[in-house]
Parts: sequence; structure tokens; C-alpha cells
Amino acid sequence: MEMSEWTSQVRRGILEYCILQLIGREPRYGYELVTLLDQWEPLAITEGTLYPLLRRLLKDQYIESYWKESESGPPRKYYSLTASGRELTEQMSVEWNKISSAVGHIQWLGGENS
Repeated sequence: MEMSEWTSQVRRGILEYCILQLIGREPRYGYELVTLLDQWEPLAITEGTLYPLLRRLLKDQYIESYWKESESGPPRKYYSLTASGRELTEQMSVEWNKISSAVGHIQWLGGENS
């Protein structure tokens, strides 16, 4: 397996989790999410990747959207978590903590043999 293929698979699930985390902190609009994730190169995302993900989360009723006037341009579509979205995000957090802890332990064990 090529590194780019592996990275792509890992990022797919993590991006959804990060987007839900960001929307869970406060309502956000699409371009704002792109800009925020751009701060961390491994999480950088294009609008072409973001909007289909947001549409799926809307369809699955994990997020909801509303329009809000902008002080610097046209109205923006904001996204916020629904009750089921909050529940999903909490479940994802529990699983992420288990996974990252296990990987951390494996890395630590690997360091002993190096």
C-alpha cells in the first residue's frame, strides 16, 4: 500500500470527527471550517471535499443548518450539531481516546526495542 493511500484512509474518518468537534463548539459556516482545518496541514480540506461531507451529515440529521446575514458579504449558511450529532460526537470522542491511547502504547513499546 502506498503512503498516500494509507493517509487518505486514515484522514477520512478523522476529518468527520474534527468537523463535528468544531461545529460542536460553536455554529460555523463552510469556508470557516476549511480555513480552520487549514491550520493543520494533515487536516487541510478543500470545499469540494467538505460540502459533500456536510450534506451527508445533514441528511443523517447529525447537523442542521440555517442562514445568517454576514457583515462582510452575502448571507452565510451556518451548521450546528443536533442532539444526535452531540451524541455521535461524544461516542466518537470515547473511541478516539481508546484508539489514540492504544496506538501511543504500541509506539512506546516499539521504542523499547529500538
